[in-house]
Amino acid sequence: MPVRGWIEVDELYCKGCELCVSACPQQVLSLDMTKLTPKGYHPVNLHGEGCTGCAICALVCPEAALTVYREAAPRAARLAAQEV
Repeated sequence: MPVRGWIEVDELYCKGCELCVSACPQQVLSLDMTKLTPKGYHPVNLHGEGCTGCAICALVCPEAALTVYREAAPRAARLAAQEV
């Protein structure tokens, strides 16, 4: 079972620079052209399945506007991985 992740964007800080979009190895980030932040920028948006929670986007964000979460693997899968 693949690891799943997701992001939360603090729209007060996101300035739409697209550094996270270009750094995402899964290509699941894009700018949301239908919204504007309070400062007038288009914020980043998670637009599909496939985020692994690797946090590369958060590492390259100059404004620290992204928080990345990763779903914990089910206990049975962790135990099976430890036995191998």
